[in-house]
Amino acid sequence: MKKLVPTYDLYGERFDNGPDFWLHCETIPSRSSLHHWEIGLHRHESFFQILYISRGSGDAVFEGRSLSIVPPAVVTVPPRVGHGFRFSRDIDGFIFTLLTSHLRVAPGERSRFGAFLAEPRVTALPLGDGDALYIGETLTRLATEWGLRNRGRTDLMEAYVTAALALTARLIGGREAGGPVDSDGNERRVERLASLVHQHFRSHKPAAFYARELGITPTHLNRVVRSVTGQSVRDFIARKLTDEIKRELVFSQESAQEIAFRLGFTDPAYFSRFFLRQTGKTPRGWREAERAKRDPAARTTDEAPQSSE
Repeated sequence: MKKLVPTYDLYGERFDNGPDFWLHCETIPSRSSLHHWEIGLHRHESFFQILYISRGSGDAVFEGRSLSIVPPAVVTVPPRVGHGFRFSRDIDGFIFTLLTSHLRVAPGERSRFGAFLAEPRVTALPLGDGDALYIGETLTRLATEWGLRNRGRTDLMEAYVTAALALTARLIGGREAGGPVDSDGNERRVERLASLVHQHFRSHKPAAFYARELGITPTHLNRVVRSVTGQSVRDFIARKLTDEIKRELVFSQESAQEIAFRLGFTDPAYFSRFFLRQTGKTPRGWREAERAKRDPAARTTDEAPQSSE
C-alpha cells in the first residue's frame, strides 16, 4: 500500500481556522532541531517554500529522489509536492513559506519562470557570482524585514521574493544546455508587459494601450504573447486581473462589491460575470471554496447583495 504523505501548513502543524499569514519565516535550525534534524516526507496544499542554506549540509528528498545540499544554496518546493529534508547539526539559514497566490507567476504557467517554479529544485549559489551573492543577500534581507513588522513591509517582501526567485531561475537557465534562447526578445517583451499590467490593472487598460507602451502594434503584441504564453493579450491581461481578485478574496474581509470597486469595476454585476467566466465560480463561491481548503468547517458571509454574485 502506498504510504500516505501528510499535508501541513507548517511542518507538524495544522491551523484550525486557516493560516493568518501570506508569508512565514523561521530559521532552519528552529524547527529541524525539534525533529532531530530530519523533516519527514510531507507536502503543502497551497504553499510554496524557499529554503536558503548558508551553512551546513544535507539532503532534500523529493518524492523518493534525493539531492545533496551544499551551501550556499536555495531549495524551492512548489505546492503539492512530497518533500523532506535531512540536515547536519551545523545547518543554518532560513525557510520561507508563502501562499502560492502571492507569486507573480503561477507555477506551471507557460513561461521559463513558470516552468522553473513548477519543479522542486536545489540550486547551488556559486561563490563569486554576482547574482548568487545578491540572492543570498536578498533572502537574508527578506528574513530581516519579516521580523521587523515595519510599515510597507508587504510590498518590500513581495519584491524580495520576486527578485530572489527570478535570479535563481536565471542561474538555472544559464546552466541548462540546449534550452530555448530568447533570440527575438519576445520573453523580455512579455516580462515588460506583465510589469505594465501590474501597474495599470485597476485602470482596465485595453491591449492597444500596452502595445503603444511597448512600441509595437496590437497585432504584433498578440503574436508575441501567444508565442510565449499560448494566450491572447486579452486573456493574459484578464488572468493577471483575476489573480489579483483572488488575492483580495482570500486576504481581505471586504465584500465582493467593495473589492470590485477597489479594483476598478464600476458595475458589481459585471465584476461577478467576469470572475465567473474566468474561474467557473462566483466570487462568493470561490472564496468559500478556498477557505474550506484551509478549514473544512469554515464558512464565509459575504456582505455583497446576491444580485452582484
